[in-house]
Amino acid sequence: MATESTPLALPVLPLDDEVVLPGMVVPLDLSDSEVRAAVEAAQAAARAEPGKPRVLLVPRVDGTYAGTGVLGTVEQVGRLADGDPGALIRGRDRVRIGAGTTGPGAALWVEGTRIDATVPEPLPGHVSDLVKEYKALATAWLRKRGAWQVVDRVQAIDDVSALADNSGYSPFLTTDQKVALLETTDPVARLKLATQQLRDHLAEQDVAETIAKDVQEGVDKQQREFLLRRQLEAVRKELRELNGEQEGEESDDYRARVEAADLPEKVREAALKEVDKLERSSDQSPEGSWIRTWLDTVLEMPWNERTEDAYDIRGARAVLDAEHAGLADVKERITEYLAVRKRRGDRGLGVVGGRRGGAVLALVGPPGVGKTSLGESVAHAMGRTFVRVALGGVRDEAEIRGHRRTYVGALPGRIVRAIKEAGSMNPVVLLDEIDKVGSDFRGDPAAALLEVLDPAQNHTFRDHYLEVELDLSDVVFLATANVLEAIPEALLDRMELVRLDGYTEDEKVVIARDHLLPRQLERAGLDADEVTVDEGALRRLAGEYTREAGVRTLERSVARLLRKVAAQHELGERELPFTVTADDLRDLIGRPHHVPESAQDPAERRTAVPGVATGLAVTGAGGDVLYVEASLADPETGASGLTLTGQLGDVMKESAQIALSFLRSHGAELELPVGDLKDRGAHIHFPAGAVPKDGPSAGVTMTTALASLLSGRLVRTDVAMTGEVSLTGRVLPIGGVKQKLLAAHRAGITTVIIPKRNEPDLDDVPAEVLDTLDVHAVTDVRQVLELALSPAVNGAAPEVPVAA
Repeated sequence: MATESTPLALPVLPLDDEVVLPGMVVPLDLSDSEVRAAVEAAQAAARAEPGKPRVLLVPRVDGTYAGTGVLGTVEQVGRLADGDPGALIRGRDRVRIGAGTTGPGAALWVEGTRIDATVPEPLPGHVSDLVKEYKALATAWLRKRGAWQVVDRVQAIDDVSALADNSGYSPFLTTDQKVALLETTDPVARLKLATQQLRDHLAEQDVAETIAKDVQEGVDKQQREFLLRRQLEAVRKELRELNGEQEGEESDDYRARVEAADLPEKVREAALKEVDKLERSSDQSPEGSWIRTWLDTVLEMPWNERTEDAYDIRGARAVLDAEHAGLADVKERITEYLAVRKRRGDRGLGVVGGRRGGAVLALVGPPGVGKTSLGESVAHAMGRTFVRVALGGVRDEAEIRGHRRTYVGALPGRIVRAIKEAGSMNPVVLLDEIDKVGSDFRGDPAAALLEVLDPAQNHTFRDHYLEVELDLSDVVFLATANVLEAIPEALLDRMELVRLDGYTEDEKVVIARDHLLPRQLERAGLDADEVTVDEGALRRLAGEYTREAGVRTLERSVARLLRKVAAQHELGERELPFTVTADDLRDLIGRPHHVPESAQDPAERRTAVPGVATGLAVTGAGGDVLYVEASLADPETGASGLTLTGQLGDVMKESAQIALSFLRSHGAELELPVGDLKDRGAHIHFPAGAVPKDGPSAGVTMTTALASLLSGRLVRTDVAMTGEVSLTGRVLPIGGVKQKLLAAHRAGITTVIIPKRNEPDLDDVPAEVLDTLDVHAVTDVRQVLELALSPAVNGAAPEVPVAA
């Protein structure tokens, strides 16, 4: 236990990042002004009273004084070993620092209270064990350092407090650890702390010594292995010379495999050269490992393996029709390819000019129309193997062409790996998401695909890893993409473009009935005779619960419907078998999400007020309906000009200016109050403002919205329009007619206005869609206004809406 005695007045001797414990004797340099001031003050005070000069040794860490110091006596003042003036000071007792006081000299004086710590005699058992443990640990550490004389001195210390303070000489302790020892006043607790610190240090030393020993053993093992292998190589060489042999066993094996393999002549020559290099290289050479890996890759390639095409043209078409509904363009193209292949084979024209009759098709369309699954159906119809290569997010050119063999972990490119995986030289390779290929400092993968997808070049394709010619001219490449504009023009020029513009509602019903429903019944654990979904329910799911070009959301809706039925059956709420009708959908999966404008109450439709027109647009997910709203500012606000909102691109903004200019110049002949356009500001807004929009095809829609606003005549709800407008009022052609008409059909539109020059594009639109639409091909915006605007009520136009 520790007790405090009478206060002392002592000069402070600060120790920067150093700690002196009681019992330690340390030399201090008097060239330091603070040290010299403290010693001189102590000497001045010692003249007035007997005894040696006394100072207070206080640790100062990062400019902060500790709360406990050590009473030190100045034993001697003289010269240090380097000739500088110094003082030898011995630590005596711990002192708790109090308030500041005054004293002689320039030193800082403080009041302190000596802390006396005692341990009862004889020592308790646990304290005695602790003393023994500390001495054993200290002895072990000192013996490692060869300090035998210090071992005897430590063994001779019996006082617990002195033994704990003796650890202050340990060089491995940090300043914070020594401060902790200084401020621990209880001797037993201090000895426990010193023992723990010494134990931790010895454990760290053991770990470090073990690591160093393991490293040295590893180095010695490598050296022994190197010497033994060199000796073994020399022995083998002598044995080969004695027996008249020239190659080793491994080289013999590779040479035999190359000679036995059915390789093209140039590939065989390159492989034999690599075998020669392998024979000359040593076992320790990294080149030997590269050569073995390269030879294994070459020998695993199906150089002369080809599958026989199924030339049953009718059977192939039946397979395509059974696995996919619609998609007539793709099916016709595959049927044409098989028919031509059959005729070429019959006439002995399988190889012409070193090239075979492969194909490169680009399937471009919105998500969910079946582009990826179509690749498997094509391979099935042709009797070929199928390999899918995912290109989404690929940014490294080496992913296509492979790495150079000198790189660590080098691999052939994805095209070579696909051929190797297929096991034949004429598979169907699906290059999925080719529009998602990126480029950065590692190169442009799309540029590396130029040779792969060029029918005039790919019969001599060279992979950076193989460095031998690979014939890809017999491969059928199917590339899929959502956005045509994202494919580089040079790459698109090498592929035959096939558009998949989405499904009609009738096609969706057939797909859901024949493909989606059986698959989801199996996944839901239901049999076909337990749950039946009638055609009316499927049609309503496709028309009102989903609005998409593909069928992914429709399949999710069917899955959700079946899960609900299965859950209700397990809960005892519904008996099976059960037939789902259109009236059951709301109770099972909630309300419809896409109700056509034509089905809403006339007062709730967007076009129920003047100044709102319905347009058609093309997005990454297919066609869509786009609404345009227009309003005029109050004359009192003084606003003028044209305001556009809805996150529009430059081309669309220019279309709005053209529409406004046309109405200003031709408003009189159209019987419109064009004075409002001069005196009041016009505002055109495209809802869904978070979606970027651009393109010229909304020109007629904006003109119609402004004309409706000025005339007060409503735009017909069942009319949608598309077309670019010129300053003279001409309606110019646009793109994406098929996608836009499909979107109008999905939205319940019955009348569509398109440019006259787009009339030939109607041949691509399914007949069942055209039968439900009244399509008007126009050449002038005046015709658009006559068709789109409703007649004025009682011959008078209602009041023009004013922007808030």
